[in-house]
Amino acid sequence: MGRSLRYAVVDVFTNTPLEGNPLAVFLDADGLSKGEMQALARETNLSETTFCFPRQETPAGIPVRIFTTVEELPFAGHPTLGTAAALRWALPALRDAREVPLGLRAGRIAVRFPAAAPPPALPCVQFGEMDQLPPEFGQLHDPAAVAAALGLPLEAVDPRRAAQTVSTGLSFVVVPLRSQEALRALAVPQAAAAHYLRGTGGGRFFYVLAPGPDSSHWRARMQFYSGEDPATGSAAGCAAAYLVRHGYAAEGAPLVIEQGTEIGRRSLLHCSARLAHDFGTAGGPNGNEAGYVRVGGGTVLVAEGRFFLA
Repeated sequence: MGRSLRYAVVDVFTNTPLEGNPLAVFLDADGLSKGEMQALARETNLSETTFCFPRQETPAGIPVRIFTTVEELPFAGHPTLGTAAALRWALPALRDAREVPLGLRAGRIAVRFPAAAPPPALPCVQFGEMDQLPPEFGQLHDPAAVAAALGLPLEAVDPRRAAQTVSTGLSFVVVPLRSQEALRALAVPQAAAAHYLRGTGGGRFFYVLAPGPDSSHWRARMQFYSGEDPATGSAAGCAAAYLVRHGYAAEGAPLVIEQGTEIGRRSLLHCSARLAHDFGTAGGPNGNEAGYVRVGGGTVLVAEGRFFLA
């Protein structure tokens, strides 16, 4: 007997349909094998597809698995935010939930929603925010080597701060550039970039930043093996932590990272970071506030349907 799988498509980090980063969410993937999930992710052909197991919910949350077209990921930002919004829209038990906890391969991530319930009118827009895992700051990178790996002249790289590997669940090399002009010229030679990242044990990809009109607004691009990502929530958390650590932003200050504009999928990622010694505990050492890395944005429901499998 054939199987019918309900799914939704949402655009993440936007309030406007057909902007932001699209995501396919399979709302009940019970019984699917890893091979079937990977095949379905290839079929949707989006940067990520998620598979939810609400009938297997544990104290850690609803189990969710994240796939690109070629591999499974332990964590990714826009799939986490978009999946929580889709579940809140689709599952009656979650309609009024102010928090949707997800059990990812990287650990438990809870997405918070300020509104009591999703609006009934379509397209349905929800704003959510998640705390990412505590940041891990890795290697500082040589500016000349990074510029070469990105296919940019050395003068395009900001000389004040070195690029650095950062992880808040998934590692990226965060690279600040001097200007938006340099960012617009970005065309990463993927073979050279992959060779550099493998050789240094750095992040999975480069996340490249440029200053915006003021200190609270930044532009970003993330080019990788399947093209360019319209919004990279996991990397935005790394970027927020990097900007605070290196003095580009104040502790806890609201930041907006604009991404995807160059490819017609404008996305706005709302971020903040506080790098206290304690994470997730109210009141750090000496009375300091607890540390956090937060990333939020809008999610728009744009489609729903079913897949039919043998």
